[in-house]
Amino acid sequence: MTRPVVTRFAPSPTGYLHIGGARTALFNWLYARGRGGRFLLRIEDTDRARSTEAATQAIFDGLGWLGLDWDGEAVSQAANADRHAAVAREMLEAGHAYRCWASQEEIEAFREAARAEGRSTLYLSPWRDADPADAPDGPFAIRLKAPRDGETVIEDRVQGRVTFRNDQLDDMVLLRSDGTPTYMLAVVVDDHDMGVTHVIRGDDHLNNAARQAQIYDAMGWEQPVWAHIPLIHGADGKKLSKRHGATGVGEYAEMGIPAPALRNYLTRLGWSHGDDEFFTDAQARDWFDLDGIGKAPARLDLKKLENLSGQHLSVMADDAILAAVADWAARTGRAPIDAARLRPAIPLVKDAARTLPQLIDRAAFALADRPIRPDEKAEKALDAVSRGILSELTPHLRNASWTRDALEGVVGDLAQAHGIGLGKLAAPLRAALAGRTATPSVFDMMLVLGRDETLARISDAATAA
Repeated sequence: MTRPVVTRFAPSPTGYLHIGGARTALFNWLYARGRGGRFLLRIEDTDRARSTEAATQAIFDGLGWLGLDWDGEAVSQAANADRHAAVAREMLEAGHAYRCWASQEEIEAFREAARAEGRSTLYLSPWRDADPADAPDGPFAIRLKAPRDGETVIEDRVQGRVTFRNDQLDDMVLLRSDGTPTYMLAVVVDDHDMGVTHVIRGDDHLNNAARQAQIYDAMGWEQPVWAHIPLIHGADGKKLSKRHGATGVGEYAEMGIPAPALRNYLTRLGWSHGDDEFFTDAQARDWFDLDGIGKAPARLDLKKLENLSGQHLSVMADDAILAAVADWAARTGRAPIDAARLRPAIPLVKDAARTLPQLIDRAAFALADRPIRPDEKAEKALDAVSRGILSELTPHLRNASWTRDALEGVVGDLAQAHGIGLGKLAAPLRAALAGRTATPSVFDMMLVLGRDETLARISDAATAA
């Protein structure tokens, strides 16, 4: 019987949610959600010196903004330390582990000598096969009694069959001499206890998989399906870092990239479904599979991300855009955006915007208060002649039906009466309504602003000194 799919995301709470970690979480989320499975969250907070509540909250916030919900409560790895230690002792009793009294000083002295002589620094503890009668008093570590011959094989769904010579793997420490479990043991025990069926993570953990597989085998536990995904690199092909731009999910939120766009982009980053670039969450859940993940590192391309962001803005529901704008303003410390004013302008501006700040800028005409102050370029369109025509236009607009066709007719008739093209009259109208030269259609702006506000702005511009 096939086990229900269970995936997990297991970040260390030592800082913000990195974009690479976000993609790992997304892949796990998609794989589980697309198969009716469970997606779990574990905070690997065993490094108590570096783990902080603020960093843990940053992970929660980052996943929440990205729209990745997890099942059940988040698990604290540190809280399971007693269980981890119990497994180490169980392995000891079963003969799959042994006590080691080697001190850190002895181990480091061995490695320094090995480096100096050009030998392998792989430490082989003399306590592995020592007579128990020779055991000294004092604290000891518990080490895995790993196989010395043969190979450990990882059948990886992304990397393929990967083999490790057992004589190149040491007897790793499971329980330190102070009684605390190591990360390698804790991960395996937690994944087993949480019922994780698929371990999908960065390929920087591939070597860890060989060592962790030995723990699974020693305990007689079924290994999970392994899938080690390539890391994300910058556009120059080097490991992603601050020099390439934003590395944290929160930074992309502050840039005004809507969450659906970042989900789409990260899904496509290192995974493919034919030539599809733009797709919905539902399509991603239906299509995503481990077989579509490439072996080569993915390259972060901000221009592609912004282009995809624009495509998502163009199809997002107005209410979703308003919610995203409110979140963006709060994150960046801006004053709240007036949703009542912005809402009617959204259909006019969302097709031309790639980010939320661009959308807000395009909708500035709807958010502005009178009197509208034209910028330098717009001011040039408001010469004496143009102001006179605007004064003449006001009574015609006051009596017009407030529809696009009627408004175009009124403005067109007046332009024709003055022997000028519609474009010549549109420029001062843009200046009067928006205070700038690059705007949506003047007639669309009139419809959004309404009769009273439109007439007031035109009157202000016509009478300004």
